[in-house]
Amino acid sequence: MRLATYQREGLRRCGVVEGKEVLPFPEGTDLLDLVGGAPVPATGAPVPLAGVRLLPPLEPPSVRDFVTFEEHVEGVRRSVSGEEGVPDAWYDAPTFYFTNPAALVGAHDDVPVPPGCEVLDFELEVAAVVGRPGGDLTPERAREHIFGYTVFNDWSARDLQSREMQVGLGPCKGKDAAATLGPWLVTADELEPHRDGEGFLRLALTAEVNGEVVGVDLLSNMGWTFEEMLSHASRGTRVRSGDVLGSGTCGNGGCLAELWGRRGRQDPPPLRPGDTVTLTVEGIGTVANTVVPGRAVEPVPGARRRPRDRP
Repeated sequence: MRLATYQREGLRRCGVVEGKEVLPFPEGTDLLDLVGGAPVPATGAPVPLAGVRLLPPLEPPSVRDFVTFEEHVEGVRRSVSGEEGVPDAWYDAPTFYFTNPAALVGAHDDVPVPPGCEVLDFELEVAAVVGRPGGDLTPERAREHIFGYTVFNDWSARDLQSREMQVGLGPCKGKDAAATLGPWLVTADELEPHRDGEGFLRLALTAEVNGEVVGVDLLSNMGWTFEEMLSHASRGTRVRSGDVLGSGTCGNGGCLAELWGRRGRQDPPPLRPGDTVTLTVEGIGTVANTVVPGRAVEPVPGARRRPRDRP
């Protein structure tokens, strides 16, 4: 089943996607409730997908973005710091950071350049959405807690990210402005035929900029399965219905920064207003966002160098 949230004639609705139409659920239905286990209601008369604006499928309580593709880590590390290889610590566990659930945009929404950014990038990912809540899940139990999957584009202000991470914390404003989620939420059962013998989903991934393919990979090249990622995320805590777990960026051109690291130059160049990024995941669908100029905002001053007086 493919579940979408959309806007039509100023109203927010959700429903089941079938072909080129969406069958709406009753007004007031929220996909977050269905993900959490509420009964699926009856649908109404079909609405053409061409006549709606697709919104992010749900408003998640949290978004964890992992980094599970070894090839991506190797290329981006070289681009950002000039260091070679993959840190030993990467192999220990599926690392993630929390990103901004309030910054989600729909499958075809415009994406403004973040304030102060001169080096904008995309990141091709797949996201799993938690269904049943739980804590301290084993990988085996975790499979029952994954409701479905969607395409995820973690837009990245590389210049802001590179500078702020010198402080020793994870990315913040470099990843804070936008993240695409869509075009809809595909229930986990739909993708089971793509699962390989090791538990990975063998889905083809393609990234295009202005119609030119810049990256291709397989989701099964992840270092951990989604079940293992969810198990790790739930250790010592609880995950909630609707929580989003990003796979991390795929390799072989899943983002521009990886290519810059491998080629030693910014080729292709950073994204500019007018560029359209199209990401396609086999079995899920396609999102396509156009970059537009950002807003001019008042900068925050730098830190004052304070005296170190003591009482």
